[in-house]
Amino acid sequence: MKDEMKDLKSRTKEFALRIIRLYTALPKSTEAQVIGKQLLRSGTSVGAHYREGTRARSDAEFISKIEGGLQELEESCYWLELLLEAEIMTEKQLSGLMHEADELTAILITCVKNTKVKKRERK
Repeated sequence: MKDEMKDLKSRTKEFALRIIRLYTALPKSTEAQVIGKQLLRSGTSVGAHYREGTRARSDAEFISKIEGGLQELEESCYWLELLLEAEIMTEKQLSGLMHEADELTAILITCVKNTKVKKRERK
């Protein structure tokens, strides 16, 4: 479990760094910058929520933090889709980040589900 947590800690941090690099590569147009700032905020929050969750004092607190990270991932996907559909960035430029967001979402959903099951089993 510790290796999985370390891997997820690294992956969420790398996701944030990729978002930062994407933001710096965006065109300086108003619409690109507005969307980019939203993406920058949500994309860099995922790892912060995960780290807060690893320090949770209870299962309920862990679930709350991880679900917060899931909300930020969903928002990040939305902004990435807008960058693509507004033709600000190409699919080639965004597909890797979109794929990683999907994978992180699946992992975090599994973390929440497993914690809820363990919580029920203890009762």
